Amino acid sequence: MDIISTRLKSLRLAYNLTQDQAAQALGFKDAGSYRKYESGKVLPGADKIRTIADFYKVTADYILGRTDTP
Repeated sequence: MDIISTRLKSLRLAYNLTQDQAAQALGFKDAGSYRKYESGKVLPGADKIRTIADFYKVTADYILGRTDTP
């Protein structure tokens, strides 16, 4: 797992959400894309990172691993 997938999973678990619930809350059409982000198979684009960061109330830099401060 890379830093992005690790951070996404830890944030989701901190919010007590399943992957399906997180995907729905983030407005994804299906949970498949979110699962791929968490597994590290696909990297989210800038717009998705911004959406995810806003939802979890962290910075995009935190998700990207550029800082350890959420």
